[in-house]
Amino acid sequence: MKGTKMKGYLRGLVWSVCIIFFISGCGTTARVDNTLQEEEWLAKAYRYDKNGWIYLHIEGEPFERGFQRGYLTANEIDECLKTTAYVEEFKTAKELGFFTKAAAKLFKGKVPKEYVEEMKGMVRGMQKAGKEITYEQMLFMNGAIDVLWYWWPEEKESMGTGCSAFIATGDVTADGGIVMAHNTWSSYVDAQFCNIIVDIVPENGRRILMQSWGPLIYSGTDFFITSAGLVGTETTIGDFSGFNKKGTPVFVRARKAMQYANNIDEWAEIMIKNNSGAYANSWLLGDIKSNEIARLELGLKHHSLEKSTDGYFAGSNITDNIKILREESNVSYGDVRRGSVARRERWKQLMKKHHGRVNAEIAKQMLADHYDVYLGKENPSSRTICGHSELDDGSIPTSGSAYRPSGALDGKVVDSKMAKDWKIMAKWGSSCDIGFDSQKFLERRTQYDWLEGYLKDLPARPWTVFPCTAARPIK
Repeated sequence: MKGTKMKGYLRGLVWSVCIIFFISGCGTTARVDNTLQEEEWLAKAYRYDKNGWIYLHIEGEPFERGFQRGYLTANEIDECLKTTAYVEEFKTAKELGFFTKAAAKLFKGKVPKEYVEEMKGMVRGMQKAGKEITYEQMLFMNGAIDVLWYWWPEEKESMGTGCSAFIATGDVTADGGIVMAHNTWSSYVDAQFCNIIVDIVPENGRRILMQSWGPLIYSGTDFFITSAGLVGTETTIGDFSGFNKKGTPVFVRARKAMQYANNIDEWAEIMIKNNSGAYANSWLLGDIKSNEIARLELGLKHHSLEKSTDGYFAGSNITDNIKILREESNVSYGDVRRGSVARRERWKQLMKKHHGRVNAEIAKQMLADHYDVYLGKENPSSRTICGHSELDDGSIPTSGSAYRPSGALDGKVVDSKMAKDWKIMAKWGSSCDIGFDSQKFLERRTQYDWLEGYLKDLPARPWTVFPCTAARPIK
């Protein structure tokens, strides 16, 4: 058997029963004894790494595409699982097995066969790449938001909320088409694994290009385009309470909506049906065929769907749906000291300033914005669109504990033209250029030394258009 170094993307495949090779960029060998069928599956898939991102193309039947993903990102999924297990045990005193059992019970009978097979394919692909994982662990990771944020209420309280986003069209944008932008806010140790962009070509349903997280079959950070001409993103609704254990888990509803919805109404209908309340969100949607945009505010008991062909919707973790705001969440609507309110007001200022000129370049600038409307000055913090909780002293009501290592760790932009060309623009390591040096942070903030070895650097990287046609694998 021979070793094959994978650099950036899969350059070719060795058609044999047994091979040894390096999984892309991981630096560890994995022994593989693939069948001819499995080699044929892998021949359809590829991976390359660019500016902090992993770009992955998978296609075919559910088990087949799952195998491709598990095999080509085995090391990353393995690290994600181990980090999640460590962090959650520290936070809750519960071992991984506690949560995997909870997930198996909570999701029993609620996951369609197609997605069960896709997850089982990932498990098998990882095993063939030399990494051990069970289906129950894979199920938990896909349903982690349901389990940790909602089923386990103490964990939900500690997670906090984040993300800043907008979608605009008509007179607001430079060409009248759709412009959509989003940055992911989360704990840096958790969200270091959402640096994957997956191009899924399923046997049935619509093609999907999405940012994803570890082994998630849906996005989890929620930035996507589909071959139905739909684009979408979201921001979570802060301080939300409400969960129906009998409901359909969010990872099933969100993936099904992306894969099978043909328009905004169908997308919303899938998300609303048998909603569990998990991942209560302000979903921002667009249809590039008509340049219509929409906002689905989805709680547990209440929801609303607004549409526009001339305007914008913005997200900052606070809902405008009065029923959700007053009956299902516990957040101030007017306290500008709070990050969600401050960012909502900043979106208004920026949209007014750039009205009629909003395009992809201006969207990138807005995602990197550090203006604090409460203080009336530049102040990168959890009150700014590009969030930096690691710089907060804890005085901001929504910042959580002082100097918490969390905030905005990416940026994504798409417009109608890019979506038609099957492309998105993405930046890893913060929407701005500040970045995050884990070693310097841990030396200063020793209260977080329990994260040593798990908290990684997030250096600011350049904006990159995906897929990178010049980086496609050699056929």
